[in-house]
Amino acid sequence: MAKDRIDRDELASKLVDTATSAEDPLRAMAEIIADFVMEAEVTERIGAEPHERSAERTTHRNGHRPRRWDTRLGTLTLQVPKLREGGYVPSFIEHRRRSEQALISVIQEAVVKGVSTRKIEAVLEELGIAGVSAGQVSHLCSALDDKVRQFRERPLGEVRYVWVDALYEKVRVDERVESMAVVVATGVNLQGRREVLGFDVIPAESEESWTAFFKNLKERGLHGVQLVISDAHAGLKAAVRKVLKAEWQRCKVHFYRNVLVHVPKRSQAEVSEAMKAVFVQRDEKSAKTKAAELVRQFQSRFPKAMEIFEAGIEDVLSYLHYPPSHRTRISSTNPLERLNLEIRRRTRVVGIFPHPGACLRLIGMLLVEKHEDWLTDDKAYLTFDDAPADESAAKVVSMAAAQ
Repeated sequence: MAKDRIDRDELASKLVDTATSAEDPLRAMAEIIADFVMEAEVTERIGAEPHERSAERTTHRNGHRPRRWDTRLGTLTLQVPKLREGGYVPSFIEHRRRSEQALISVIQEAVVKGVSTRKIEAVLEELGIAGVSAGQVSHLCSALDDKVRQFRERPLGEVRYVWVDALYEKVRVDERVESMAVVVATGVNLQGRREVLGFDVIPAESEESWTAFFKNLKERGLHGVQLVISDAHAGLKAAVRKVLKAEWQRCKVHFYRNVLVHVPKRSQAEVSEAMKAVFVQRDEKSAKTKAAELVRQFQSRFPKAMEIFEAGIEDVLSYLHYPPSHRTRISSTNPLERLNLEIRRRTRVVGIFPHPGACLRLIGMLLVEKHEDWLTDDKAYLTFDDAPADESAAKVVSMAAAQ
């Protein structure tokens, strides 16, 4: 391609010729326009046209160098002008980066949606983006790490109810594949809006790891916690009382399963109906009376199941200490279980994460999205009678936008 500066008519002619003869007209025309823009920028920079004698000339052209530019049209091959003195980088290409920002955004969005890096590599090849490896895709996505870090370090406020749970993902650590716990905490603020309070990837659930997790939430400003809802885990329960100093609600749904697993299948419906009669009571005294009747009814037939029932019923009825309108939502970890299902749906395509940071990145961006959705939801999750009167939906939207 001739590098002499061309006028508009000549440019239009070249574009028409290219469109009729090139195998990929759009890509070829994009290369012509890019070359035209670069020549115009270089002419303005050095103060002279090619081969022009001018007192304003500051340096001379010195040939061209090929450079790859990855765009949404595919990979373009640019002929970037070289200068004898000083360098030149086209204004439409970010210095030291060959990939267009829009392309990076597409790759990042695909990763957040759970598409594996190998699949992204294959799709880019189909689109004409050559030579982008799975490793390069992962590198491009590292920009998400800063967003996740800021979200995990943001200040917290007063939250009365906190749900916590853990799910396990396979992560490669020191050439070994290990099952690591992803711990997640959500809550409801005084405006009745759900929030993602925190999350982390830890080697295993233990009292020490849960204690460190809750301490981090407190250091970020979490306060006013009245009730923590979770599954029965001794270390978690101890950490809740040690750090948050809050009441603990054992998940009612998990409690059902823990009891019924020790009941023969033919009798599970009978025992389940009796347990439901306990949990429909409106006050703790009536519920405990029904619970005692249930134990007397099934003690001789299912001693192990009744042993588990008696040991846990006190913690399962904690929700009765709170407003009736809140009880259905705070009696189990079902709200968090649904979030976990969404996380697993996206992590399933990854299979094994290459390192803990990659796991934190993918799950973190998903939780950021979910957090913003909750804050901008039309309807509050719960309603508190003593919520601040000056909080409005508009303020909630602005909070989400800022985050």
